[in-house]
Amino acid sequence: MAIGYLTLHLRLPMCASLKDKRSQLKPLLNRLGKEFNLAVAELDYQDRWGETLIGCVTLSNEGSHTQRSLQKVLNWVERNYPHFYIIQEKIELF
Repeated sequence: MAIGYLTLHLRLPMCASLKDKRSQLKPLLNRLGKEFNLAVAELDYQDRWGETLIGCVTLSNEGSHTQRSLQKVLNWVERNYPHFYIIQEKIELF
């Protein structure tokens, strides 16, 4: 069994308030959960307008499958949310 964990530190340049941030971030979190069938949450920087740290977790029976799945998530975010700048990404397997 392999548990995969992806963290994305994102810059959200078009946010001028926490309300703006929430309105841009909530659709991303919902789509990630539905599109890739994984658990998603905002982990840090909840009080900052222009950045966030989100975490995605998935589980499978093979580590290579878990790695590929999380890489697909990363590629999807880059492709579908180009206005979000990825400051740092990290994939870990347990």
